[in-house]
Amino acid sequence: MNMKITRVLVVLLMGLEILSGLAVGQDQVVATAKESEANAVSSPGKSFPQRYARYKLQPGDVFDTSFELNPEFNQTVTVQPDGYITLRGVGDIQVKDQTVPELTATLRSAYSKILNDPLISVVLKDFEKPYFVADGQVARPGKYDLRGDTTLTQAIAMAGGFLDSAKHSQVLLFRKASEGWYSAKIINVKKMEKAGNLSEDPQLHPGDMLFVPKNHFSKIKPLLPGSSMGAFFPI
Repeated sequence: MNMKITRVLVVLLMGLEILSGLAVGQDQVVATAKESEANAVSSPGKSFPQRYARYKLQPGDVFDTSFELNPEFNQTVTVQPDGYITLRGVGDIQVKDQTVPELTATLRSAYSKILNDPLISVVLKDFEKPYFVADGQVARPGKYDLRGDTTLTQAIAMAGGFLDSAKHSQVLLFRKASEGWYSAKIINVKKMEKAGNLSEDPQLHPGDMLFVPKNHFSKIKPLLPGSSMGAFFPI
């Protein structure tokens, strides 16, 4: 009788250990899932890589239209100040803020009224080049062409570097977020240069503006006595 009870107890204990192991494993799976979800939320850039937007037509841009089967309609077109273009055979069309694929579709739709399935290609000839603006306490404030990958510190160097009156620790980077709205970020260039680590040096986007403010000393310097005032003090 005692042997039977012992066997039953052994079986029960083994069953409890198995159930306990399953519960622990289940908790680990849930914890891992929650951790993965938290990482996905805190690091959206890894899940959604940034993509650069296509160029949109602006007034003053110039492009060539080429018709594969109807070369008599080929022409060089300039976007007018109001965003319209004038096309041979179809008249005026609004194209401002359209990308090249959108423009091609617009032209095909317009010419489909007089041509059967027109084959049209568009090539931009003259358009607003990517640029950035440097302002504030830099040697040469102004508008600069943005060619290739350019970081904030490189842009400052292109603008002649900081003036003595510059506040290196609070360089402002303005970036267009949407129509009429801009985001602003403070970059501590002084800290990056002192640490010799440019890993946080941001890449500029077309249309960005950097502004370098004055430091505190330069603001109060006009109030301090100059060197010529020395004659008024006893030596």
